[in-house]
Amino acid sequence: MRLYLVPLWLRFWHWANALCFLALLLTGISLHFGSVKTPLIPFELAQTIHNVAGISMAVLWVLLVLFNALTGNWRQFIPNLKTFLPRLLKQQMFYGIDIFKGADHPFPKTKEAKFNPLQQVTYLCVVYGLLPILILTGMLFLFPEYAPDQIFGMGGLWPIAVTHYLIGLFLSAFLVVHVYMITIGETLLSELKMMITGWHEEHEAEPKQTEKDHV
Repeated sequence: MRLYLVPLWLRFWHWANALCFLALLLTGISLHFGSVKTPLIPFELAQTIHNVAGISMAVLWVLLVLFNALTGNWRQFIPNLKTFLPRLLKQQMFYGIDIFKGADHPFPKTKEAKFNPLQQVTYLCVVYGLLPILILTGMLFLFPEYAPDQIFGMGGLWPIAVTHYLIGLFLSAFLVVHVYMITIGETLLSELKMMITGWHEEHEAEPKQTEKDHV
């Protein structure tokens, strides 16, 4: 069975955002940990790339929120609160135990529900929570004149820097998990292929043989 689940605009956003984040990650590591004598990337170049990638990510985020609103795609992020907890526990059981037994995914993808419960809550927090905070703190670094003089009695930029750094670390960990998760679809590369073509292919399980089948 084939379903067209990822439209072109969403695929474009996904890969463009991924490139921006990788650029931010590499240049951020260089700016934060590179030494003056042996920088991972020359400081001025890393700073320029970081700023351009950050502004690009901000524009992409605004476009995502806009297109989500116009197309109704935002509904994919909202779980059904009445059934959310048992569905979430079932999904966690699948990732923790059942997947190693060769069990089928408990919540197959449909046009109405592309994400399983764990994906819903994770993507909701990332897209509508962590990404805007990362962008906002980055923009305050780029335009420090708009940063508050003090936050909780501390210099304005210091708490902003810590927040930006911690969210960057969390999203880097999310990226690693995200890459792993694309390998546990129907086949090793089926999820990756879907994000390139837009089509999700699901193979119907073959009926199990019974004792009568052998008679």
